[in-house]
Amino acid sequence: MDHSTHHTGTPHHHTGTAHHHAAPVGGHAHGASWATAVKATLHCLTGCAIGEILGMVIGTALLWGNVPTMILAITLAFVFGYSFTLFAVVRAGVSLKAAIKVALAADTVSIAVMELVDNTIIALTPGAMDAHLSDGLFWSALLGGFAVAFVITTPVNKWMIGRGKGHAVVHAYH
Repeated sequence: MDHSTHHTGTPHHHTGTAHHHAAPVGGHAHGASWATAVKATLHCLTGCAIGEILGMVIGTALLWGNVPTMILAITLAFVFGYSFTLFAVVRAGVSLKAAIKVALAADTVSIAVMELVDNTIIALTPGAMDAHLSDGLFWSALLGGFAVAFVITTPVNKWMIGRGKGHAVVHAYH
């Protein structure tokens, strides 16, 4: 069946099959399982955690204030989050330019939600912003933030994958 008749306006550019655009409202399309969403979220969380922790360590080592350290940490979370997808897609034989587009489509919302939730929790945890890397409070706020971010981001990823968005874009290359 040609699903392109269901769309109006400009043609859609996507890497999957047309059935992703016709996903039911309930999110029961192929690839929209909780297991797939958890895997996608853990993938995102790994890149975010590496980038964010590295940013915190660098900012602290350079004696930067909270704002520049958080900016660096968030920037590196995006860099590492995108790079995990980028390397996997390039390894599958996709050109770098196309791989960048896939990584941006696959990870932007997931990383943004994760970083927003995680950094909000850190900012709202009393004393966490002033805690040092050697303080248990720093690590408990950071890891607790990641845990809550995981719980909030997983349903977002499930919803997006069920509609052929987010990490569903990457599955065409696995």
